Amino acid sequence: MNISDIHENLMVHAKGAGSMGGAQGEHIGTVDHLDGGDMIKLNKRDSEDGQHHWIPLDWVEKVDDKAVYLKKSKEEVLREWKSEGPMH
Repeated sequence: MNISDIHENLMVHAKGAGSMGGAQGEHIGTVDHLDGGDMIKLNKRDSEDGQHHWIPLDWVEKVDDKAVYLKKSKEEVLREWKSEGPMH
C-alpha cells in the first residue's frame, strides 16, 4: 500500500457484504487527512456521533481510487477507533 494514495474525501470501508457506489464493504467514514504519520483522521460530517475519529494505517488492507479498505469489520472499527488524535 502506498500511503500517498490516501487522500481527503476518499471513502473508508470496513470488511463486510455491503457496497456503496460499486465499492465493496461497509462505509464507516470519509478521510479527512493523514494525521501523525500513522493515523487516518475521519471526517466528522458523516460520523453518527458528529465527532472526528482516528484509525491506524495498519488496519488498511488496500486502497484504490474509490476507497480505503480495512482489514476489520464495521463492529470492530466502531469498537476500536480512537476519539482523540495522536497528539492528545
